Amino acid sequence: MSTPFPFTAVVGQDDLRLALLLNAVSPAVGGVLVRGEKGTAKSTAVRALSALMPTLNVVAGCRFSCDPDSPDPACPDGPHEPGAFETRPARMVELPVGASEDRLVGALDIERALAEGVKAFEPGLLADAHRGILYVDEVNLLHDHLVDLLLDAAAMGASYVEREGVSVRHAARFLLVGTMNPEEGELRPQLLDRFGLTVEVAASREPDQRVEVVRRRLAYDDDPAGFSARWADEETSVRGRIVAARELLPSVRLGDGALRQIAATCAAFEVDGMRADIVMARTATALAAWAGRTDVLAEDVRQAALLALPHRRRRNPFDAPGLDENKLDETLEEFAEPEDDPDPDGDGPGDGGPDGGGGEPAPDDAGPQDGDAGAQPEAGESGEPQPSGAGAGEQSAVRAAEPFRTKVLSVPGIGAGAAGRRSRARTEHGRTTGARRPRGALTKLHLAATVQAAAPHQRARGRSGRGLVVRRDDLRQATREGREGNLVLFVVDASGSMAARQRMSAVKGAVLSLLLDAYQRRDKVGLVTFRGAAADVALPPTSSVDAAAVRLESLPTGGRTPLAAGLLKAHDVLRVERLRDPARRALVVVVTDGRATGGPEPVALAGRAARLFAAEGIASVVVDCESGPVRLGLARQLAGELEGTAVTLDELRADSIAGLVKDVQGNQGRSRRAA
Repeated sequence: MSTPFPFTAVVGQDDLRLALLLNAVSPAVGGVLVRGEKGTAKSTAVRALSALMPTLNVVAGCRFSCDPDSPDPACPDGPHEPGAFETRPARMVELPVGASEDRLVGALDIERALAEGVKAFEPGLLADAHRGILYVDEVNLLHDHLVDLLLDAAAMGASYVEREGVSVRHAARFLLVGTMNPEEGELRPQLLDRFGLTVEVAASREPDQRVEVVRRRLAYDDDPAGFSARWADEETSVRGRIVAARELLPSVRLGDGALRQIAATCAAFEVDGMRADIVMARTATALAAWAGRTDVLAEDVRQAALLALPHRRRRNPFDAPGLDENKLDETLEEFAEPEDDPDPDGDGPGDGGPDGGGGEPAPDDAGPQDGDAGAQPEAGESGEPQPSGAGAGEQSAVRAAEPFRTKVLSVPGIGAGAAGRRSRARTEHGRTTGARRPRGALTKLHLAATVQAAAPHQRARGRSGRGLVVRRDDLRQATREGREGNLVLFVVDASGSMAARQRMSAVKGAVLSLLLDAYQRRDKVGLVTFRGAAADVALPPTSSVDAAAVRLESLPTGGRTPLAAGLLKAHDVLRVERLRDPARRALVVVVTDGRATGGPEPVALAGRAARLFAAEGIASVVVDCESGPVRLGLARQLAGELEGTAVTLDELRADSIAGLVKDVQGNQGRSRRAA
């Protein structure tokens, strides 16, 4: 077994270490989600925590880690008689992002269950993690069906495995720890809320601290055992402090004053539900125990809020997590116990007054006068954009209009891509549509088809009783249809003809709406823009829709319209992505007025580029941004070349884009029949 990096040797990352230690003191806090950029010791710190966890007493021979003092009466290895137990370290179990459902929850031997009536159960990772730590690296990339199983286990403290009437249940209470890079996409809100605490980590910008990080890492890599030995005393000290805090925890008093501050803080920040209040209370209590106190103080409540609330305030994936600390301090002061208030009249020099005090301007005072996008020169009454200092023919970026809800956009046909919520696909989950012989291990039994396959052979197999004689060749795997996630590739015209501020704001608002829909449906997104003389990949395909929103917001406009270059760049992006992820189907959304300028025969060249998409059967939608009394219909002509669907920007704002891909299948089908 490799020697883990010592927890106490991690440089900096104070909030991360504190959040992990609080969960070690009180697992009821509910785990921790660690968000941050690459190379910030997220995984190192989590893996190091396992060495500090107190040892466990478990029933000897129990595969489900039952506590000998209170064994699970429904344990599959039970019932347990009082007696022998063993002591072992708490486990840290890692859940791979690509794990199967059976690997997570365990599996029944279906053949033995049907033929012999025996519950032959092989425990999964949830059983291994019981009373320990379940660690998910890149938790935001976890498939939806595994997320659903984690949510069920976290809510009920138990895991259920069912196969056609044969079921097994076992306890599954664990400390859930996840790490993620937000650039790769966000978590589903339901799973996000299940993490008690969240921590944002980033690499230090202090040279001395960075030097120390490198020095310790190199020393560890050269001699892991020797490096760990040098930190043994510190590790022992922290381990002892965790044990002492656990023993003190039942004696910690959470007074009415602290509870009122907790409730007021959660109400002030408008968090959903009551879980935040409960997590804050448990965290504040653990903080007091960690400090060796038996009373919860206002400072404990403040720290608990900073750890427990930021991820519960997000209303959509484009909201940055965080907490206004000035508002937090004001709320805690307003609801403090009278004896804790050094200035009950509220008029002392430290009060700060209504403007927040401290010499810092209130957020609203900053205004848009300097540097804000809203303060840039606006278009004139005629609607023509005014040039900025960005260069000839280029206008500064404008803000997106308010996003709106869209209906389902789907790719025609049936795919077999990653689980999601957009287009029809053959998946392991969903409604049963048929049966087939299993390829590899049987995971979803089709009972009727299995019985039908076995029935003709009962006399030849010497059946004499009521039971059905089933052999492996009779087993049938259920085929199921569910939903997949797609690659939604936006191809956005940022040329001068699109630069009118009101129009570009509406265009960005529409794309932002579709990005929000893509987040909810677990899609990958990409962004290609074209203007001037070329096209650029503003964002390669990614699961991070908030990264796409940031790139969209800062998109400038101006110059010629190299429509063909934009389409060809998008085609290249799709070609490369098919090599990386061949099962994921694409939906191309072209946002343009259809004009093509620059170079020889730009319109004809754009038409030839569009026919590449039609020839490969790539689903497409053209959002027609042409405006004015005279319209050339170029965007609709482009949609025809793509064999896709066109919709005007006005129809888009009226929420009718929601159904435009609904017609893609019909359009493509008509084109094929005509051919």
